[in-house]
Amino acid sequence: MIKRLEAGLEALLGALSAALLLMLLATVIVNVILRYGFQSGFVGIEDLGIWLHVALIAVASPLALKGPRSMRFDVGLRLMPARLKVAAGIGADSVSTIAALTLLSGGWQTMALLGGTSPTLGLPEWLRFLLFAVSGGLLLAVLLLQRTNEGRAREVIISVLVGGGIYVLAPHLSIETSLPPSAFLAMIAGLGLLLSAPLAHAFLAAAALAVPFGSSLTEPALVSSAVNGMSKFLLLAVPFFLLAGGLLTVSGAAARLVAFAATLVGHRRAGLAQTVLLTSVIFSGASGSSVANAAFGAATFQPHLVKNGYPPAQAGAVIAAASVLDNVIPPSIAFLLLAAATNLSVGALMTGGFFAGGVMALFLAIAIHLSVKARPEGWAATGAQRAAAALSALPAFGLGVIVVFGIRFGIVTPTEAAAMAAAYTLVLALTARISAKSLFCAFRQAAAEAGAIGLLIGSAGPFAFLLAVDDVGGLIAGAVNSFGSSPWLVLLMANLVLLVAGLVLDIGAAILLLGPILLPVATAAGIDPVRFGVILVVNLMIHGLTPPIGMLIFVVSGVTKVPAPDLFRAVLPYLFALLLALAALSAAALLL
Repeated sequence: MIKRLEAGLEALLGALSAALLLMLLATVIVNVILRYGFQSGFVGIEDLGIWLHVALIAVASPLALKGPRSMRFDVGLRLMPARLKVAAGIGADSVSTIAALTLLSGGWQTMALLGGTSPTLGLPEWLRFLLFAVSGGLLLAVLLLQRTNEGRAREVIISVLVGGGIYVLAPHLSIETSLPPSAFLAMIAGLGLLLSAPLAHAFLAAAALAVPFGSSLTEPALVSSAVNGMSKFLLLAVPFFLLAGGLLTVSGAAARLVAFAATLVGHRRAGLAQTVLLTSVIFSGASGSSVANAAFGAATFQPHLVKNGYPPAQAGAVIAAASVLDNVIPPSIAFLLLAAATNLSVGALMTGGFFAGGVMALFLAIAIHLSVKARPEGWAATGAQRAAAALSALPAFGLGVIVVFGIRFGIVTPTEAAAMAAAYTLVLALTARISAKSLFCAFRQAAAEAGAIGLLIGSAGPFAFLLAVDDVGGLIAGAVNSFGSSPWLVLLMANLVLLVAGLVLDIGAAILLLGPILLPVATAAGIDPVRFGVILVVNLMIHGLTPPIGMLIFVVSGVTKVPAPDLFRAVLPYLFALLLALAALSAAALLL
């Protein structure tokens, strides 16, 4: 009975999320057609898109309780003995309970405080906050059902009681301390991560529990800050790029990209590994998501690499390292997050991403050549074979043209370009006559991933607010400038700060929190802000391969079943190559 309830609720949320994504795509595409085809459009179309995106996040984010979408820091959990694992699981679910109650109660309180209607849509302003009150309730329901089905009913009841008790008690406490509230915010969030709570839940719970330590962020203000943080038209590009990558895969166009890459480098030493790298470079122009490419590469390439004599760990390490490029070579979700947090030009960042991605790919190609001892796995393709493969892959290349040229030359906004890319890949999928089930799965998967990313963006809002109130940005800026104001020293210190922060922070969270802090420091030192933004993203993307979080390593490990510690060891040559590429890009930013 409980199992059917969980499956039914998750199926309902998945279907609603997919439907909202389809409505969102139709809304933006219709506006593009009206604006460029008929020089007209609907009033308030951007607001409608934002509201639909907020609804998508509210409905889809409760699905991010398990799997890679939860963004859990679970290395410590894996090393714990069984008894401690049970206790840590109760603690993690207590954090999720506090986050759910914060959304539920905070959304409800904010509704009561708000009045008026949207001037463009005519809808009551409190509706967005009602969505997150409902989302908090759904999160609690999914948590209870999942844990009960896992045979952990007693543990989840304890978690709800503990989390609920802490949540009710916290506002009535007042703890005198000389430390600023942001210090306790960081410690509570860190404890949540160590317990393996989802990252967004740890951020929300930490912001809620910082009140006894002097935080001025009340619960309605917390939820309002979170909702406002995700209410940006630019962020609509995230679900569209995720959808484009998924549709490119199910349509078969991604497989044709692989075949084309194989004709170019498959015959060389370590040719199959070089094909993985080149495919990642090409596929980067479609996906914009390193996680998506890591999952695709692990499923597509790992069996072939192992069959041709590559050790399983080395094969997985090559795939994970190559996937770093997807959030550097445009289109890049990381650049979208940075632009939303700092108001840098998306087009300029993506142009810089081409150069940075090329440098990183070159260093990785050298590292693969030196580290892989496998003989050539293929034969040199003829000119006719390469031409035929290029012609077959041509539809997939059209996607990159739409996105990059559309944004760079100001023809469309980044969000419109992403929507056009998703619509283009939808046409490819329909032309390939894929099944309705595969099409629905692509929409549902993209919507679920977008919901998890959107909640993370929202949860970073109150976190960043409290850091700003305590002038943590000033402290970090002072630390960066403490060794002098020379651009070389500032860039060196900024890179060190990012390298350390990336070890313990999710990439998206690090961009949202540290981008606005470090960018003014770099600009004041005379470093070009766009070049610094590119270096920031490159630096943090490298942490997809580093312990303890290493998201790309864990995605590949989950698909290939190769133990993560083995992958962390095997990826060392490629990690070193990417650090050298970071050093080269940093030097180029100052010399050019």
